[in-house]
Amino acid sequence: MNYSALQRKEVMNHLEQTASQLLDKFLNPVDTNWQPADMLPDATSENFFEEVKLLQERAKGLSYDLVAVLVGDMITEEALPTYESWLAMVDGIAVRENGMNNAWFQWLKSWTAEENRHGDLLNKYLYLSGRVNMREVEVSTQYLIADGFDIQTGGDPYRNFVYTSFQELATQVSHRRVAILAKEVGDTLLHKMCSMVASDEGRHAAAYSTFIEKIFEVDPNEMMLAFEDMMKKKIVMPAHFLRETGIEIGSTFKHFTDAAQRIGVYTTQDYIEIMQTLLRRWKIDQKTGLNGAAQKAQDYLLRLPDRLTKIAERMHTAPALEYKFKWINA
Repeated sequence: MNYSALQRKEVMNHLEQTASQLLDKFLNPVDTNWQPADMLPDATSENFFEEVKLLQERAKGLSYDLVAVLVGDMITEEALPTYESWLAMVDGIAVRENGMNNAWFQWLKSWTAEENRHGDLLNKYLYLSGRVNMREVEVSTQYLIADGFDIQTGGDPYRNFVYTSFQELATQVSHRRVAILAKEVGDTLLHKMCSMVASDEGRHAAAYSTFIEKIFEVDPNEMMLAFEDMMKKKIVMPAHFLRETGIEIGSTFKHFTDAAQRIGVYTTQDYIEIMQTLLRRWKIDQKTGLNGAAQKAQDYLLRLPDRLTKIAERMHTAPALEYKFKWINA
């Protein structure tokens, strides 16, 4: 293990008590948390078939693009095993020699448990809606878990927590926008579901952002360099290898993101605004006493939103829909 990795491991050990305290602050008790069954038709009820019929009638109002985005969001949530195994390899997240989990590992397991409900809920809704070919959806889900992803963070907790801070905010935006669009066409159930998921993602984003705040307090130079590095690489979405039957790896992802851009669920401007949110939350403009490399990184980060905005202004809106997803029934 090199010096940088050892330093990060020491910081993670130093902040372990902080991670333990944040478990109760940012995660809800299991017994009182919402579950998918709270929002979906109850198969034991004599009104079950009427409730399913109503669900399907409301789902008919969802646009093609919105269904495509909802499916992509659901598959992203269902690929949770990939994300848990990735985070389990981060330096400082470990099982102790006595077999007990450290606080970081306990956070990982508890976060995973909350996230697991999201895919379950959206999967069951889509199955009941009648709008999608569930076998094709399930094939894409299996592909995404098998293919994994490459977000270029390695085992570095600093880079990984930048990624999760950004990504949790991005998923919050996406689910919240789907909720709004669902409500506009009268699908109040989907609105409620996606609003609940978005609320979870907001809490999780706040937790990971707090981890970064604490790291900045004890290792500001290396944290600034890690933040810069992730922004230079660009934050790729966890479903960037998304594909369908007979399609090469990653090919379906572009069509998914085009649909999201067209209907305003997740756009280039959202990417920029999330970065601005993190710059404010971590008070990047107020960091002082940095070494030369970290100061240069700070300057780069503070200039980046304007640079990205100029690039976005030259970009064209996603083209009109031509691609037909195998996920969606005609």
